[in-house]
Amino acid sequence: MIRVGTIGTNWITDSFIEAVLQTGKLNPAAVYSRTMEQAEQFARKHGIKHCFDQLDDMANSDLIDAVYIASPNALHAAQAELFIRAGKHVIVEKPMASNLEEVEKLIALAKAHNVVLFEALKTTYHPNFVVIRNSLNKIGRLRKAYFNFCQYSSRYDKYLNGENPNTFNPEFSNGSLMDIGVYPLSVAIALFGEPMSFTAQGTLLDSGVDGHGTLVLHYGDFDAVISHSKVSDSQLPSELQGEQGTLVIDAIAECNKVVIYRKDEPEVTLSRFQAKNTMQYEAAAFARFIEEKTYDHSGLERSRIVHTVMTKAREMIGVRYPADE
Repeated sequence: MIRVGTIGTNWITDSFIEAVLQTGKLNPAAVYSRTMEQAEQFARKHGIKHCFDQLDDMANSDLIDAVYIASPNALHAAQAELFIRAGKHVIVEKPMASNLEEVEKLIALAKAHNVVLFEALKTTYHPNFVVIRNSLNKIGRLRKAYFNFCQYSSRYDKYLNGENPNTFNPEFSNGSLMDIGVYPLSVAIALFGEPMSFTAQGTLLDSGVDGHGTLVLHYGDFDAVISHSKVSDSQLPSELQGEQGTLVIDAIAECNKVVIYRKDEPEVTLSRFQAKNTMQYEAAAFARFIEEKTYDHSGLERSRIVHTVMTKAREMIGVRYPADE
């Protein structure tokens, strides 16, 4: 059993621990929080034995084999580096780091230390993502790709009321592209690879992060258009348009439902059953890479391309973080 420590005590860590238990290969063994009181409270909630309030102590502990990092975005790179140097496998929430330079450093470091580095871009490990990828040949030559993920942030009202939540604060490497756009972008890269070129547009909030925006990835004879927002909701699905048919995808981050429409044929639902907590698929892949000692997996190159696009796109729209300086 692979023993996993967790950094972060919020809802996403709750979901990850639930997902870990479903794999049968990972065991939540330790919790880190900035205060021991909070760590112990979280540990009791999940029946975890070991608590830490010092990151160095957990990184150098023989009580864990791996760590899950769900701290604010700006902390991801430094925390991942600490645990990699300590010989621990790392699964880090998206985005892996604040910029491409940090990502490339982490990838090289993980390979040098023979540990698994895994960015938790969960969508690309879902069963229905596999359905989408395997169904592209059914729609003929691809002509248009539209990816849509717009979700009104639960903390935007606080921002409008004059508060400064992490999710809209450039000090924490946040914004719509990094927090929301990364999902459809990772799907596009996983399906089509690195674009020949791309353009980016974004609307900046007074805090300096993007509230919403659009990416257009150019692939020669088709474009992939990505619409993302943290300040508005959308009910529109995503779709891939080919000369012989169209794939329609509900909720691109989850790929809940996939339907194909072909000329002169009735619509067909292609999607398969997925667990309610879809994080279990990325957790299972992480465990498999550790077991098989797969340190140079395809997810690393995908992460490199995703962060290449996001770093350059932020330059285009004028979003800068302290980590960029």
